[in-house]
Amino acid sequence: MNDEAAVQAGCLNEFVLNPVGIIKNGIKTPPLVAGEQGLTVNESCESAIEKMANSPETLSEIILNDELEELLDGIDDYSHLVIVYWGHEIGDQGRKLKRIHPAGQEDYPLKGIYSTFSPARPNPVLVTVVKLIERDGPRLTVRGLDAIDNSPVLDIKPYVAELFSFKNTQIPGWITKILEEFVDESRK
Repeated sequence: MNDEAAVQAGCLNEFVLNPVGIIKNGIKTPPLVAGEQGLTVNESCESAIEKMANSPETLSEIILNDELEELLDGIDDYSHLVIVYWGHEIGDQGRKLKRIHPAGQEDYPLKGIYSTFSPARPNPVLVTVVKLIERDGPRLTVRGLDAIDNSPVLDIKPYVAELFSFKNTQIPGWITKILEEFVDESRK
């Protein structure tokens, strides 16, 4: 069986993911909108870059389903967490996009979705590293989560820098430019 046949035979089957919790915060509208025209800055936001640059200061609460509280045992020992969540506001048009201008900015080159951090994806599984501020039972207060209010949480993992750090990595110049605009000093 060739690779394409293998993909068709098994990898494209549907499966179900159940949320483990929900995100609550003051971010009511996404800074970027995915639609037929690609990824664009949400008109109700002053600037996607400004909004994203401020996300490191935003506090969010992650409310886990009560029956899963025990899964958080030991999480307080970590300063940072990896939050995996679902981009629930990404509609069908956004999921069909193949190429976009990163950050919804046309001065960045048109790139394939998988070479960007765009929320518009066939499966909008989104990931952010956050600072854990507090745990209260099944509730986590975190800083730096760029999700919008009511986003479903799919998973939570501890962040261990040594597991995610590689030497001599290569990134394109356009992403370096985006990092200079987006990344606040606390992450450098």
